[in-house]
Amino acid sequence: MAWSRYVALGDSFTEGLDDPYPDGMGTGYRGWADLVAAHLNVEYANLAIRGRLFDAVVAEQVEPALAMQADLISFAAGGNDILRRRCDPPALMARFAKTIELFRGTGADVLVFRFANVLSRLPGNRMIGPRVRYLNQAVGEITEQSGARLVDLWSDPEYDNPALWSVDRLHLSAAGHLRTAAHVLAALDVSPPSQWWDVPGWPPPRSWAAARAADAAWAARHLAPWIKRRLTGRSSGDGIQAKRPSLRPMA
Repeated sequence: MAWSRYVALGDSFTEGLDDPYPDGMGTGYRGWADLVAAHLNVEYANLAIRGRLFDAVVAEQVEPALAMQADLISFAAGGNDILRRRCDPPALMARFAKTIELFRGTGADVLVFRFANVLSRLPGNRMIGPRVRYLNQAVGEITEQSGARLVDLWSDPEYDNPALWSVDRLHLSAAGHLRTAAHVLAALDVSPPSQWWDVPGWPPPRSWAAARAADAAWAARHLAPWIKRRLTGRSSGDGIQAKRPSLRPMA
């Protein structure tokens, strides 16, 4: 199967945080979607913006994506929603299914994701854990019903390695994005470069005191600003524009 136009929709996961372009090759972030587009040598638009909730992704990105008449679409949304207390997972996934049905109705191949396991690195597991598992199960069911292609990161134990994650413990590192790009290509029945599967060695174990100090530093740098944004109704994506709002060749 050969594709000519690929459009990526979503939030920070698809935008590419935290994978800066190596050697100053570009501004902002690269990420797995850029890697996939370049490997496929297709026209490409990345509409994803960090911090977006599901309904905002749909409202802002679906219509432009449809107008581009892509034959390959990736859709990853809902991860920010499950961090909110008022999230209704069944209602969320019902809207998710309708969106995938809409895309599949165009004849495009559609990529959807089971998110990798971040539960061991984040607080609030009692609330978040069941929601993550529900979403991942629902995505699998939607895949079977719609004929979309499933990228199953949840089942890959290598994502337990902290080296695949950014210092904020929520976004992928450069190595994490490479491995994710390899998973995406495999879901498309395309062989990725073998080195994209490579996983760095695990960081050396820390003492209890060092681990607690790292937790405190992480909370001050990343958790506290996130809480402040929730309380003030702001988002990390406020004022951010899609990094590739229109189709352009990738090679």
